[in-house]
Amino acid sequence: MSQTIAPRVRTLLLLLLAVTGALLAGAAPVSAHAALTGSDPQQGAVVDEAPAQVSLTFSEQVAMSDDSVRVLDPKGKRVDTGKTSGQGGNSYTVKLHSGLPDGTFTVTYQVVSADSHPVSGAFTFSIGAPSKTSVAVSGQEVGGGVVGGLYGFARYVSYAGFILLVGGSAFVLACWQRGTGVQAVQRLVVSGWLALTGATLAMLMLRGSYTGSGKVGDIFDLDLLSQVLQTKTGAALVSRLLLLAAAALFIAVLFGAYEKREDEEEKNDLTFGLAIGGFVVAAGLAATWAMAEHASTGLQTGVAMPVDVLHLLAVAVWLGGLSTLLVALYRAPSLEKSAVQRFSRVAFGSVAVLVVTGIYQSWRQLGSWSALTDTWYGQLLLIKVGLVVVLVGIAWVSRRWTARLAQAPTKTPAKTSAKTSPKAPVKASVGASTPKTSKESKTSKGSKGSKGPKGTGGRTDQKETASTGGGDGGSAGGGKRATQLARQRAAVTTAREKRLRNADPLRSGLRRSVLAEAGVAVVLLAVTTVLTSTEPGRTEEEAKAATATTSEQPGEALSLDIPFDTGSEDGKGIARVELDPARVGGNDMHVYVERPNGKAFDIPEVKVAFTLKAKDIGPLPVVPDRIATGHWTASGVQIPMAGTWQIAVTVRTSDIDQVTVDKNAQIG
Repeated sequence: MSQTIAPRVRTLLLLLLAVTGALLAGAAPVSAHAALTGSDPQQGAVVDEAPAQVSLTFSEQVAMSDDSVRVLDPKGKRVDTGKTSGQGGNSYTVKLHSGLPDGTFTVTYQVVSADSHPVSGAFTFSIGAPSKTSVAVSGQEVGGGVVGGLYGFARYVSYAGFILLVGGSAFVLACWQRGTGVQAVQRLVVSGWLALTGATLAMLMLRGSYTGSGKVGDIFDLDLLSQVLQTKTGAALVSRLLLLAAAALFIAVLFGAYEKREDEEEKNDLTFGLAIGGFVVAAGLAATWAMAEHASTGLQTGVAMPVDVLHLLAVAVWLGGLSTLLVALYRAPSLEKSAVQRFSRVAFGSVAVLVVTGIYQSWRQLGSWSALTDTWYGQLLLIKVGLVVVLVGIAWVSRRWTARLAQAPTKTPAKTSAKTSPKAPVKASVGASTPKTSKESKTSKGSKGSKGPKGTGGRTDQKETASTGGGDGGSAGGGKRATQLARQRAAVTTAREKRLRNADPLRSGLRRSVLAEAGVAVVLLAVTTVLTSTEPGRTEEEAKAATATTSEQPGEALSLDIPFDTGSEDGKGIARVELDPARVGGNDMHVYVERPNGKAFDIPEVKVAFTLKAKDIGPLPVVPDRIATGHWTASGVQIPMAGTWQIAVTVRTSDIDQVTVDKNAQIG
């Protein structure tokens, strides 16, 4: 039966790793937790005079350096002073040089949000009138690339290591103290410690490049590392390493001195001490996440951080204990039914804590029912809730197997041993040969009535003595033989115990259900890791609302038919201007030039200009590109504010025939 289970386990693990990798790969672009909610000048605005500074407002506080905000002129030259300052709240400014020329300027920003995630972006504004710009901002996204992928993988490994370390230790102390002597369990807990330590060191080295340039070469930049150590995230990672040193001492005592104690009273005292110390270290490790990520910013941080610590501890106790139970069921020589029952109760309590803390966290990060379906954070949360429901369902099946296992009669080891053990015959055969040979040797030396040939009695005794391990050399050979026999007996005993475990249908059923739980838990951990690096739904909706009230006014697609006549023999037609979505900010524009009969009019040139006379803005010229006969288009047409705009279309039908016609329309 074990031969058929092993391939299934390998296949399941490969599938789960593939799903995990896909989830982590898809998580890289979604890294921003603070959002730009306003700016002065506004995005796409056209101002008459050059401003003295540029102000940015974010949805939460951010960490900035002198190069976090850059303002570039149409030629790509930097025109800011390079010094940013806070203006109270979540607003920040950067001063500009005087004497700026007219044209379109680009503002780029790269900051770190209060929950430790990098944020980057760009927008434009114009002085006098929009112009062409040579600044390319397509590569401004931060937190991606190779460094972003490595950092995301290290985050996943750190969570997994924390779960195995804390959950495995809790399972041994609370449910199965005999597990301290099982090598498979020891390796599992130590592997969790190594994974968490290695991932923490990797994140500390990657952090500077992750929030900055994103270059692989900057990973080993000591200056960047020094800057990281001065940040909140750097302090959290260093604190985690110090706590892991204490955790190493805890592991040494748990699997060393504790396992060797035989006095029950001393062992109980040590158990109590380990439980208190282990809880303090585990809570401290969980706090290193709470103090640097979602819980450390936003609403009710004083409540959110302790709740986050409890949530992480409950996850570790449940999923880490589940992993340890799975290892025990497959690798341990035996597992008491009482240990499984105790873990069932501990897991139930952990799930209850998860439900309560999870509801609070969901309310805090979403803020509304619409965010549950309209934001990526809410959609991921729904996936996580679905996985938890599936996990609880499988756990219910495991509890049924546990109940059956507890009710099943226990087989007597002595009876089983008497039926199957080969020890007695082997021992009897080895133990009977040596005394008999010794007796015969003595008899052959002293007896006159020996039937052996004359003069051969001594040689016969020597052969028999050598063959049975007599003398000094025989004692050494007998010791080696005894060691070999002991090893064979241990191997036979282990194989017999494994056969008995595999033949038990109740234990096999429990192993299958726990294996399924562990598989779902791996995917759940991947989704949770992605969730912690995704912008909360509340923040995303607040940013959308702020943007909608400033620069993203809602609008409907606009279509205007403007007749024209250049005065030539073939100079009449209709210019249709389509603006989508006809709102403040960027728009797509299409111009169709047709003859009076509706056929496309092939003309050499079309120009469009926008003027808001009420605010004395414009004309803002736009030169569309010809893409087909009678069809011209332009993208990113900036409308700085809402109002009744005059749209003027200049049509040239020949080298000397040209006319400008206009029409008013409400935009924004």
